[in-house]
Amino acid sequence: MKKIGIIGGMGPLATADLFTKIIKASDAKCDNEHIPIIIDNNTKIPDRTVAILGIGESPLEEIIISAKTLEKSGADFLIMPCNTAHYFYNDLTKAINIPILNMIEETAKFILKKNPDIKKIALFSTTGTLKGNVYQNIFNKYDIEIVFPEESENLELMNLIYNVIKNGELNYNPKKIINIIKNFKKKNIDNIILGCTELPIAINLFKIKGNFYDPNEILALSAIEKAKD
Repeated sequence: MKKIGIIGGMGPLATADLFTKIIKASDAKCDNEHIPIIIDNNTKIPDRTVAILGIGESPLEEIIISAKTLEKSGADFLIMPCNTAHYFYNDLTKAINIPILNMIEETAKFILKKNPDIKKIALFSTTGTLKGNVYQNIFNKYDIEIVFPEESENLELMNLIYNVIKNGELNYNPKKIINIIKNFKKKNIDNIILGCTELPIAINLFKIKGNFYDPNEILALSAIEKAKD
């Protein structure tokens, strides 16, 4: 069985969420049947969104440091539980000698397999993921249109990601998020990608209902299959 390396720390809760999802989705019947996993929870990695917006330090150097650390530690391939960090995916792959699963690509393939006729899907994400065309560049290849929230709605999603989940301000009323989902339904768009790895945590925490695709869960399933190859 192949050994998985997780480039973590973006953020730590999302890293733990991916690790947990791999364990829960594995068909192991005892400790020794689980997939070997190495995690580098690198909290030195600068914020991805501010870098993409041109107002902060690039995270690429630290991401590469993590990737090389995992490679030297014996990982056979890597996964990265951060949607926004996939903006730097191509440069990352050039810096290492082992494969790295592309969360965005795996999500596109998974959605098409589940819903072959899909033409449009909504995206909840950070501003960095949106402005960096992280999903558009991949999903265009599959002829799926990415539909975005309004600017004010995206600011509310950023508030949920950064202030509630990353900073732990849990006294939060999810009504604004529920209204965003309702607005998409008015446009006949029912399916939503939770395109930030903190968002599935928030959705579960506040028990928000919707037809969601969780890229972190999809990545976990893809990693399990690749580890078995």
